[in-house]
Amino acid sequence: MGQRLNLVFWIFVSILAFLSMSLHSNPLLDFGMASKIGICYGRNADNLPSPNRVSELIQHLNIKFVRIYDANIDVLKAFANTGIELMIGVPNADLLAFAQFQSNVDTWLSNNILPYYPSTKITSISVGLEVTEAPDNATGLVLPAMRNIHTALKKSGLDKKIKISSSHSLAILSRSFPPSSASFSKKHSAFLKPMLEFLVENESPFMIDLYPYYAYRDSTEKVPLEYALFESSSQVVDPATGLLYSNMFDAQLDAIYFALTAMSFKTVKVMVTESGWPSKGSPKETAATPENALAYNTNLIRHVIGDPGTPAKPGEEIDVYLFSLFNENRKPGIESERNWGMFYANGTNVYALDFTGENTTPVSPTNSTTGTSPSPSSSPIINGNSTVTIGGGGGGGTKKWCIASSQASVTELQTALDWACGPGNVDCSAVQPDQPCFEPDTVLSHASYAFNTYYQQSGASSIDCSFNGASVEVDKDPSYGNCLYMIAPATDGFNRTMAGNITGNITAIDSPLASPSSTNEAFRQMVVAVSVLLPCFVVCSSIW
Repeated sequence: MGQRLNLVFWIFVSILAFLSMSLHSNPLLDFGMASKIGICYGRNADNLPSPNRVSELIQHLNIKFVRIYDANIDVLKAFANTGIELMIGVPNADLLAFAQFQSNVDTWLSNNILPYYPSTKITSISVGLEVTEAPDNATGLVLPAMRNIHTALKKSGLDKKIKISSSHSLAILSRSFPPSSASFSKKHSAFLKPMLEFLVENESPFMIDLYPYYAYRDSTEKVPLEYALFESSSQVVDPATGLLYSNMFDAQLDAIYFALTAMSFKTVKVMVTESGWPSKGSPKETAATPENALAYNTNLIRHVIGDPGTPAKPGEEIDVYLFSLFNENRKPGIESERNWGMFYANGTNVYALDFTGENTTPVSPTNSTTGTSPSPSSSPIINGNSTVTIGGGGGGGTKKWCIASSQASVTELQTALDWACGPGNVDCSAVQPDQPCFEPDTVLSHASYAFNTYYQQSGASSIDCSFNGASVEVDKDPSYGNCLYMIAPATDGFNRTMAGNITGNITAIDSPLASPSSTNEAFRQMVVAVSVLLPCFVVCSSIW
């Protein structure tokens, strides 16, 4: 009997050793628990490639997970039958409509989601973007909107297949260092607690945007550049826990973990929905260089796919979306805001990033900048040993505008106009005296301009052209003279300018960075493991 027990023991030890070697030799063989790296695909720029072209690029880069911040139909169509999983978003401008009426959400789901699902693999919805930092502070609208979306999904039998959450800025913390002392700002507690309860109930992640670049830029005397770029040779100690941090990213992420634990939400999974480094900035932003951007993103990819977790949560799965795919020349703010991309709008590299993380060649950061960055060229995108040319333009797609209905009363139009130019956050300066769209000086004309601007800024979906029945969608450009009506980024990749300010829509991408060959190898190793495991159990049974 003793010999039999020894035999059984050594059989299982051998099985465990084999599985352990397989797991370590191929991190994909983790039964769906590998960390993922993504990239944000912003559309707030001129002359971007069409969604179809971008979809081709993403497939070429072997990216399997995509996050977009709206539900643009052309984008959804572009990713149909690609196997790429999408996280879609609800813009802040839509939160009021989504929170107020269930019928609005039902209509949105029917028009923007169900016609394309499951051909387009929509797996999650992010409701609002950094709402605690938004000027209109729409935090009170987020949870009602999330609940209405959940109800709509449940009606369609999709509540277990599509997760719902909301992304946040690190500024949601009142303190982030040391990580163990981190806590959420008290002014957001009334908003956070019920939202976190919703996340737990629906097994959804807490989404956070982490930018070590800002921590370094704002505290260059205290934060070493190497610490922000994952290249520090020394470590920072958390005095309360004794945990050692070799990079700023882990410290920021653990701050979120500790803050969640302090609110008794220790089990909530955290997803990093944005992280990156700009390649160009203002004269004072000396660390915004292509070299540093390449160093940060390369090291972040290697760090995440190595699955080390963080000091507070070793081995924890970390999903991260890199920011961003393209430079976005329409973004407001300082120079760096328009230079987070890894590609120029024409599809050429700002810097050559290895998305696989397999290239172990050291990258060389720099601590200064000349205030310039490489200019776009006509060369194709380069990735490893292969190339793909995507360029701008091409494609088609139906363009639509939203204008005031001639059947609506002046009172109805004025009420809707006041809302659009107020809570709707539309820049209505173009319809003021001596401006391009002031004439004709009628409520109908001014409302048309404001309605369309809100419609285009919000993603140009039917729900954004409701205004309580005071508006209609049209396919003929209502522009006249010098009054140019805004048009959302179209599939041909070109965007028009308008008389007022333009606020574009932002999209994002996420990927496990696994090549097809690596996936096949992981599957092969799993089959081998099972083939070894099953006979051993048969032998053990016969022995007993």
